[in-house]
Amino acid sequence: MRRTVLFAFTAGLCVAAAAQAAPVDNAAGDAQPFSTAITAQGFRDYDKAISSDSMDGRKPGTPGGERAKAWIVEQFRQIGLQPGNHGSWFQKVPTVSTALVDPAKVKLGVDEGGGTQTFDFGTDMVAMTLQAKPHVAIKDSGIVFVGYGVNAPEWKWNDYKGLDVKGKTVIVLVNDPGFGDNDPTLFKGKAMTYYGRWTYKYEEAARQGAAMCLIVHTTNAAAGYPWSVVRNSWGGPQLALPQSEDPGPRLPVAGWLTRDAAQRLFAKAGLDFDKLAAEADHRGFRPVDLKASASITLDSKIAHGSADNVLGLIRGSEHPDQAVVFSAHWDHLGEDASLKGDKIFNGAIDNGTGIAALLEIAKAFKAQKPAPKRSVVFAAVTLEESGLLGSLYYTRHPVFPIDKTVADINMDAMDVIGPTRNLQIIGSGQSQLEDMLKAALKKQGRFAIPDQTPENGFYFRSDHFSFAKAGVPALMTQTGDDMVDGGTAAGRKALDDYTDHRYHTPLDNFDPKWDFSGVAEDAQALYEVGRELAGSNEWPEWYKDSEFRARREKMMDAK
Repeated sequence: MRRTVLFAFTAGLCVAAAAQAAPVDNAAGDAQPFSTAITAQGFRDYDKAISSDSMDGRKPGTPGGERAKAWIVEQFRQIGLQPGNHGSWFQKVPTVSTALVDPAKVKLGVDEGGGTQTFDFGTDMVAMTLQAKPHVAIKDSGIVFVGYGVNAPEWKWNDYKGLDVKGKTVIVLVNDPGFGDNDPTLFKGKAMTYYGRWTYKYEEAARQGAAMCLIVHTTNAAAGYPWSVVRNSWGGPQLALPQSEDPGPRLPVAGWLTRDAAQRLFAKAGLDFDKLAAEADHRGFRPVDLKASASITLDSKIAHGSADNVLGLIRGSEHPDQAVVFSAHWDHLGEDASLKGDKIFNGAIDNGTGIAALLEIAKAFKAQKPAPKRSVVFAAVTLEESGLLGSLYYTRHPVFPIDKTVADINMDAMDVIGPTRNLQIIGSGQSQLEDMLKAALKKQGRFAIPDQTPENGFYFRSDHFSFAKAGVPALMTQTGDDMVDGGTAAGRKALDDYTDHRYHTPLDNFDPKWDFSGVAEDAQALYEVGRELAGSNEWPEWYKDSEFRARREKMMDAK
């Protein structure tokens, strides 16, 4: 792609400045639009600038990442926001990086049935230490199959009940109990809960004292992605917050097994993996000792670094100590010098659109009269692509205390396919924010639809989830599939085209032919939800069966 670094960068500043709007009356009950400050043209200009070649793919720690941060700060200034972190635009996020010295040499050895099997990195399994240690060796660790590896008191389910796995290797299934046989009576049926997410499996295994946890990639549907995604994601450096910032127990070794590898491993022990996996979907399942042991050695390079969240603020007129947060991640994947032709991962959709929405909504709040009663934080967070680390750090070091944080509204990869009659709620069935969104959409003559692929667990894969884990009601939407021009057939085709051909590739480029009218309308609906929250004394609640409800209730009861 042709580079016009200085011109594109400075032009982006000028274009964005031109997108500012004059103050508008935005009292409750106004007719559409909710704010004349949010426009398709403003959205277009912001997205074009943030995803330009001048940003070099916005990878944290690179010159392009530095330019992206500076650009966001300049837009915040022009909009009229205050620095959001106690006088600073930035919040430094410390990181620790773990990279295997030579993944090809990593082997999982299993002694069982009078013999030894070896499983290769990438083809059979992947593994990494979560303890940021340069050398980790597990020797002759007893292996136990623990079903889904879930301890969920509210669902009266505990795969670890009466089991001591200290120092052992646990093998678990991805997703929730009941997924394998489509049992709608267990957990949330088809919809993945956090107990089904791979991050939870490792957290629980570490709490139980296991030395190693291996998750079986049973099917693409169960995991939400093919084995190639697991292999590629685990082939490079893994970033995390330092133990001092994220002090929970961490596994010495965490990894995945392919289904084929699990079948071979269990067969050598005289067991049928598929039969046991099916049994794990039913209450009464008991863990199975494979009478086998696992050994693995990991040599890694450990490095320390940092990246920055960029924070802007509008302070509330009546309740300045309470805050509504709008979030979107600014980072992307940078450049890949090994590629031929276009080497830049511009991230125009992921997540240039989210940053554009963040800025358009900030303009609306700054322009509205009366000003919001509660404070509004605009968080352009970093390291989403590395495990939601920027938002996780923010919830550990919030500008406003978590029990004073009303809600988070997150924007990530908003497709620009034109106007739609509907809007999809990711992870639908979580909180009263969804009711507020439905009311906002009704004002637009539109409607909400539930998460169309709840089994994929998208609710746990973007920055709103960090807030949810902390107990803060959190909302994220995805572009609707019922296009005004073409209906659901055209909508599904357009959405699938991005996922299949441009997502996380250098083809995620800004296209001047894109129709931004629909995504601007989506931003209007999200602004309306935030406006209602920031202008009231109400505190949205989690629905009664949300796995995040208990934490919120505990913190609010303690106030």
